[in-house]
Amino acid sequence: MDFRIVAAAKPSIAYARDGVKFFEDRLKPLGKVELRYVKAGDSEAVSARLLQASEGCLRIAMDERGENWTTREFEKYVRNWQLHSVKHVAFLIGAADGHTKTLRDTCDYVLCLGRHTMQHELALVVLLEQLYRIHTLLAGAPYHRD
Repeated sequence: MDFRIVAAAKPSIAYARDGVKFFEDRLKPLGKVELRYVKAGDSEAVSARLLQASEGCLRIAMDERGENWTTREFEKYVRNWQLHSVKHVAFLIGAADGHTKTLRDTCDYVLCLGRHTMQHELALVVLLEQLYRIHTLLAGAPYHRD
């Protein structure tokens, strides 16, 4: 299974660029996680580009209105997708204005990284960290919370 993160615009803030690079490097030996960026713009335009870039994937909108999975719950979803031969999973991160209702309704899941509003560049880093953690669990590494 491969993971695709489709985000509105490349990170422009230094800490976000550094965080993305850090987790990309850590993920390389563990599994396929691809980052794709679409042109920023208003909610309607960005949502349309995100949906187009994620065609053929199981889609997960990253949005503060979504479900809030624990790391272990996230791992169970990934294992279930593996069992059901899901080939491509796309996580969609919008721009400052967030996602449209149409995008959220089109996605298979709406997932939040916390109930607070989070800057989209920070959301990208947090999502990468969680994907790294999930990959280590799938590889059999111990989890410090167990």
